[in-house]
Amino acid sequence: MSAYYWFAVPCRKPYRHLVFELHCPFEATVMDRNQLNERLPLIVDSLVQDIANEPALQHLDRVLLPNRDAIVQAIDTLRQLIFPGYFGKQTLNRTNVRFRLGELVIELCEVLFDQVRCCLLYRKGLPVNGDQGQCASCDEQAAQIVADFFDNLPRIRKVLATDVRAAFEGDPAASSTDETIFCYPGLVAITVQRVAHEFYLAGVPMMPRIMTEYAHSLTGIDIHPGAALGPSFFIDHGTGVVIGETTLIGTNVKVYQGVTLGALAPAAGQKLRGLKRHPTIEDDVTIYAGATILGGDTIIGKGSVIGGNVFVTSSVPPMNLITAESPRLTYKPRRARGDNSSPFISDFVI
Repeated sequence: MSAYYWFAVPCRKPYRHLVFELHCPFEATVMDRNQLNERLPLIVDSLVQDIANEPALQHLDRVLLPNRDAIVQAIDTLRQLIFPGYFGKQTLNRTNVRFRLGELVIELCEVLFDQVRCCLLYRKGLPVNGDQGQCASCDEQAAQIVADFFDNLPRIRKVLATDVRAAFEGDPAASSTDETIFCYPGLVAITVQRVAHEFYLAGVPMMPRIMTEYAHSLTGIDIHPGAALGPSFFIDHGTGVVIGETTLIGTNVKVYQGVTLGALAPAAGQKLRGLKRHPTIEDDVTIYAGATILGGDTIIGKGSVIGGNVFVTSSVPPMNLITAESPRLTYKPRRARGDNSSPFISDFVI
């Protein structure tokens, strides 16, 4: 027996209202816990049918996906390797740091190999059964990718050192480089992206995006792993920053919160895959809060400054200052609290 309910939602013209029909597969009766428990099999049957009807929302009878929790663990371990003494054990010194780094490298190597291998098997559509050898080329490729990553780790640390200095030198509120490493969300997002970028260049599917989306969830800063970030990159405050896949960023670039470096025509979707869709930012550029810069052909020339809240879709020559026309402000008097002698002027309500 089914029950139907109708409810109206008021709308703006030309629609006076919308009427929705809500179908409930159960009688509209007073419910107790025992009745709820009796309904659980019907609920499960309904969900199973929905899953069968919406194959895009399920991952069944297919190869395993990479383990997101393991990849997040790898990021935490990597931060301890890159910034020893800041994260993880706090009692490190020049004598025992070698032993601690050895532990971290062994732990990280195992996790990275397993997850890179899983991602390669996923791309080939092969199951992960725990046995190496089912795809010899995947095993070999995973080992080589992880080895190359460890070989490149000193270079990544050197670049991150320039980011740390840029954050400290570019922010008068920073009291030390320790503060920028330990506290600044921009440096967290940049660190994770630089690591993820190595796996992106190596052609590892899925895992680089898991890494950067984890950093996105922590910081509010969304940097695609494909973006190429130059040294001495600083994101100040950071919340709401979006940097697209094919963005190229030069040396000594500073970006404030709410900046978007995006694509000009995202509606074209998959047709644009592999094309340069996002802007190029040359050296010594500063982009202030709320600015939006779009398009793969858009180049912001060296030394230029992009003012806050501007919308840029064409190239800017070097050494230019781009600002939007200031809005015209309106001033209206307000009465003091408790003053009933003047006409009422309300505050804004948000």
